[in-house]
Amino acid sequence: MLTVSASLLVILIKAVQQAFAILEKIESEGGVIDMSTISKAATQASTSFGSLIFKIALLLIILCWIIGVVDAYVIGKKMDVGGG
Repeated sequence: MLTVSASLLVILIKAVQQAFAILEKIESEGGVIDMSTISKAATQASTSFGSLIFKIALLLIILCWIIGVVDAYVIGKKMDVGGG
């Protein structure tokens, strides 16, 4: 649980940093905020969002989820064989 929590925190921090970068970029280009400007800035920022830290955090979350599913299956199988 700590690994997943830490990974989610890293993803959240990266998302907030990216949001602030988008807002700063919009403000520096004239400060007019409308849906097309936000959409364009978000599209440009999303291409650079794939940093190594983000990918590692996401991989850790997926890995922990897979381990949890396998562990639950193995424990369930042992309980079925053992009779409870």
